[in-house]
Amino acid sequence: MPADNKSDLSFLPLTPFAFQVLLALADGARHGYAIIKEVEERSGGSVRLRTGTLYTLLQRLMKQELIAEPGLASVELTPGLLDPRTPISGGDAPGPAARADSRRRYYQLTILGDAVLRAEAQRLEVLIGDARRKHVLSDAGGV
Repeated sequence: MPADNKSDLSFLPLTPFAFQVLLALADGARHGYAIIKEVEERSGGSVRLRTGTLYTLLQRLMKQELIAEPGLASVELTPGLLDPRTPISGGDAPGPAARADSRRRYYQLTILGDAVLRAEAQRLEVLIGDARRKHVLSDAGGV
């Protein structure tokens, strides 16, 4: 589903896993295992992405043009986020860890993906506000 003629809102609501993956990519490009670890750490272990689930989701998000692989993207990526495979300083030949890392596939938010992530976060913020007004949540975030 190409992003042409799509508004940010047409992608909403995101599934919880899609939101978690896009949120993991908000800081910059990551490879699959790093996405899994970031989601698990941020959620305190309450959200666990399995490898098969993640890669199926990554394919769907790429098809929707919400994410792309840096350097291979035919869509505009979020500005200011470096491709982690790009060497910062030259001169030395890469060591074994750098060569192993270069075989990993990295994923990064597109401009559209960033807009969709922000729209979903705002949508969720409104829902949390509604829950607080109905006294389902306290102002401190507790139940």
